[in-house]
Amino acid sequence: MTSQVIPPIYKLHIWIRQISPMIWRRILVRSESSIAQLHDIIQIAFGWSDSHLHRFRIHGRDYGISRPGGPGFAQDARQVRLAHFQFRRNERFLYEYDFGDSWQHEVRIEAGLPEEPKRGYPICVGGQRRAPPEDCGGPRTFLQRRDAVPFRVSEHLERLVESVEAGDRDAIRDQLEDFESLREWLDLNRFDRRHVNRRLRLYAAGDEDWRWTR
Repeated sequence: MTSQVIPPIYKLHIWIRQISPMIWRRILVRSESSIAQLHDIIQIAFGWSDSHLHRFRIHGRDYGISRPGGPGFAQDARQVRLAHFQFRRNERFLYEYDFGDSWQHEVRIEAGLPEEPKRGYPICVGGQRRAPPEDCGGPRTFLQRRDAVPFRVSEHLERLVESVEAGDRDAIRDQLEDFESLREWLDLNRFDRRHVNRRLRLYAAGDEDWRWTR
């Protein structure tokens, strides 16, 4: 591999494969960030819980943090830096989270940038839509369940009206609980970049509270 000048900052465009409209984030990270750190950053950016196995596939090799029951990796992800790969503009690699649901994220190097002294890193500079609910079955099942939400809401409303008219308090309570279970599905088009960046600032400062503020 020929040597090249490594920019201090990488601009990454990350999206989840096989989902339309796209769920994506645009992140600025230091090129000296480790693979382990990038894993944490992606988890924060998409609001994942880090409760499943993961791997990166970069230049034909797998990288990640080894965990019980999961694959082993030849190198310690905490020691492998993004700069090591000497990425070029528009290069892509894979980040997969949850081998059961198989949320495959495409990561594209959009640009190498100079560091801005007054800006903190990592930082999310763009994005759209929430990540799918965890353990919902993967991209195909997610799309099916997402597209069925309006019909489910309509059905629950009809049942709620019937229960109210009948004065059935138990049925009313059950219908309200069903609505609560639909809430995360009704909020899928919302993306709170400020909340993501609050967590990223905690992470950059070494404050473990970033794990509990999802």
